Amino acid sequence: MDRFRGRDGRELAYRTLGDGRALVLFHGFTGSGRDWLGPAAVLADHGHRVILPDLRGHGASAAPHDAAAYPPDVLADDGLALLEHLGLDDYDLGGYSFGARVVLRLLARGARPGRAVVAGQGLDAVLKPASGTGGYHAVLTALIDGEPVAPGSPAYWVRQGGGDPVALRHVLGTHVPTTDLHRLTTPTLVLVGGEDAGHATADALAAALPAGRFTRVPGTHFTAMSSPELTAAMVEFLAQA
Repeated sequence: MDRFRGRDGRELAYRTLGDGRALVLFHGFTGSGRDWLGPAAVLADHGHRVILPDLRGHGASAAPHDAAAYPPDVLADDGLALLEHLGLDDYDLGGYSFGARVVLRLLARGARPGRAVVAGQGLDAVLKPASGTGGYHAVLTALIDGEPVAPGSPAYWVRQGGGDPVALRHVLGTHVPTTDLHRLTTPTLVLVGGEDAGHATADALAAALPAGRFTRVPGTHFTAMSSPELTAAMVEFLAQA
């Protein structure tokens, strides 16, 4: 693990695999950069230097319980701090699920990668305010309140992953909708699992982006990320001039 500091001084973590053109990949909610390790190994074999940050409140990154540490759009602030820390000016971006929202926020905030990958995310979720994430909010609140956890439930998997429910609940409130999609001109591949009913509007997201491209791969929201087809689509897209 390597470390860098967010713009507020919080210590955040990232991993690096391979050499070549930089590719920064953001993981989904309750996860960590480790979630990308399988696809990242393949991408590294295809000439990418893959950088896998742990989002604030996740993994090995700072997870303070102070609500003031989670202002709106702080994950984009952290992403911009990472790009500055690494001195990147020629790079690509990618993200899955909640991490895909971070990618869109980075584009909206002025990041200029050569290409971007937005996976496991639909138009509805991108446009939704933080208050629209009530499902996870209720799960995390139940964990914080010490309510019983049923095996196989969302709360069970948050606990199994070692997530800090207080920090994660704060993270939920940082989401800022990206409504100016028509201004995001970076060539962007939108990927979604064919059985990902929660993000069925991914094709509409691709259509809303001036240089968007849409691809459907096998899997649900939870399995598509590890599908060989998703990685292959990324390899092909990122290799284009």
